[in-house]
Amino acid sequence: MNAPVAMKLLLEDGTEMSGRAFGAAGSVGGEVVFNTGMTGYVEALTDPSYRGQILVLTYPLVGSYGVPAPRAPGSLDGPYESSRIQVQGLVVQSYVDRYSHHAATRSLGAWLEAEDVPGITGIDTRTLTRRLREHGTMKGWLLPSAGDPARARNAAETVDMKEEVFRLVAPDNVVRYEGGPLKVLLVDAGAKDNMVRSLLKRGASVVRAPWHTDLTPLAAECDAIIIGNGPGDPKDLMPLLGQVRSLLSSYRKPIFGICLGHQIRALAAGGDTYKLPYGHRGVNQPVQDLLTRRCYITSQNHGYAVRQETLPAEWEPWFVNVNDGTSEGIRARTRPFFSVQFHPEASPGPEDTAFLFGDFMRLVGAVARG
Repeated sequence: MNAPVAMKLLLEDGTEMSGRAFGAAGSVGGEVVFNTGMTGYVEALTDPSYRGQILVLTYPLVGSYGVPAPRAPGSLDGPYESSRIQVQGLVVQSYVDRYSHHAATRSLGAWLEAEDVPGITGIDTRTLTRRLREHGTMKGWLLPSAGDPARARNAAETVDMKEEVFRLVAPDNVVRYEGGPLKVLLVDAGAKDNMVRSLLKRGASVVRAPWHTDLTPLAAECDAIIIGNGPGDPKDLMPLLGQVRSLLSSYRKPIFGICLGHQIRALAAGGDTYKLPYGHRGVNQPVQDLLTRRCYITSQNHGYAVRQETLPAEWEPWFVNVNDGTSEGIRARTRPFFSVQFHPEASPGPEDTAFLFGDFMRLVGAVARG
């Protein structure tokens, strides 16, 4: 066995934390964010919403159940949420190389190495998370301990989070998945594969379109639209905002926004969004349905939120975050348009709100029947 290589995590405030490398060798930079889930690292690492970010897993023991075999090209098979690891790098407290799970065929470290993604273990993730909570999300770098840190930082691989990131996570072309007679257009700016699986499971056919394509003719042939999740600041997606604004004024069929789609839909309606200090990333975020007063535990992964008070009067609040009061869902008062900030498709996390896909498809069917 090779001796562990010393590695360090640098934050833009000057914080330096030392650990040991696993996965691929190399230097990377990106926004450092944390996820509080106890399990689900395969799903999290392949979630396109993490593209360009360095992910910290707060649960201390990571890797014990390994990683399943790679899925076939073009497949939608879970637990993967995309065709590749999306994060820039991974930070854990205690990496476990010797895994045990009936579906595992390789270790987490071997998977990271195969996809050229570096990881670091031996980090006090509790201290790191506290710093990120106190100071807000910061840029950071994973670098080899040996050598000139300034040179390594300058050479570190990064992703431009203004434009490049949205091109990287979108499909190259429109992809069609055949199912039932009702057809749903999924606008993809980094949408998770389980959104497609959730729709197919409920009898829909899915037209998955990159966010930068002309949506008008695709919307016309479909019975409804879902605007999916994705990375980054929604205000950097102005071309998509323009298209969604046009659809909101002319489209008479259901439109459902999820996560980034919630923010895009709110901006297109005339509202505003803002950056959260450290975001909501985990599988235990409580939200309350303001219509029924019932609470649900949800999976979330976002760094921005909607300013509810900036929305026009024709929009009403639907869900609210029980922890901090932020907007978790809105509905149009007179049209079949609605959106949620959380992930009803989960993966990872609880499926408490998966019923929203069923409600959506029933509405789609009712509108289609006239």
